[in-house]
Amino acid sequence: MELTPIQKDILIALINLQREKDRAVKGEEIAELISRNPGTVRNQMQSLKVLGLVEGVPGPKGGYKATGEAYEALSITAMDHEASVPIYRNDQLVDGATVAEISFTTVRHPDLCHGMLKVLGNIKGFEQGDLVQAGPTPVNKLVVRGEIVGRDDTQNTLVFSINEMISLPKKPVKNYARTNMISISENASIQETARILVDNGIHGAPVMDGEVILGVVTFTDIGDAVASGKMTAKVKEIMTRDLITIDADTSLYDAVKMFDTHNIGFLLVSYDGVPKGVLSKKDVFHELVY
Repeated sequence: MELTPIQKDILIALINLQREKDRAVKGEEIAELISRNPGTVRNQMQSLKVLGLVEGVPGPKGGYKATGEAYEALSITAMDHEASVPIYRNDQLVDGATVAEISFTTVRHPDLCHGMLKVLGNIKGFEQGDLVQAGPTPVNKLVVRGEIVGRDDTQNTLVFSINEMISLPKKPVKNYARTNMISISENASIQETARILVDNGIHGAPVMDGEVILGVVTFTDIGDAVASGKMTAKVKEIMTRDLITIDADTSLYDAVKMFDTHNIGFLLVSYDGVPKGVLSKKDVFHELVY
């Protein structure tokens, strides 16, 4: 079905307003959004009704609603329960808009990587040179960032030069945690602790009393102790006692958020409520690189 540019504009505006307001949309609202005469919109609506793309809703709260065929005509997938994929313009969230599709158009080019975003929502504020971010997406937490190089209002799409793409695996924390933990005895000296951390190439480790984790010690704790003149202190005196744990079945994405929220380098991983493993930022970076 080949639609005219004005018909595409009206359908896209109708779908966007319908999503935003969750009700039937009046012709005057569509006309205002696309800067057209209300009479022109009403005339076009008659043609769109005949094509089965729009249905009228009678009554004082009535107006127009897009049919499933309208989504197909615009190559948009209609969903009963859709997740919102946010879109940002120059670091500002675009209200009422969600990314419907992300496609990569020049992956074979040796110097350029361009992509296209099909958006449900108003994109008329985007201009060439604007910075755009799409995501995170609901499943793989994909975030794509770039610079706008073009805008197609007839398809409600943005063309952009891709600067950065980030995605985290779907698997839970237990797939990346280390259960063969390097641990420190509670009575170890600062010097012993530093040597264990250096020899194993780690930033910190749990402090153990037998099988019980008492706390966590890091190079930051050691540095603070040295700066305070506590050269002869035992590790149990300088360790951090507030244990920040994460369940083994939690997503890697949520673990990364915890690193950021608590400004820490690693987490204790609990299996059935018992801390038995460690996840460090280094483990996450290794997963992203390899």
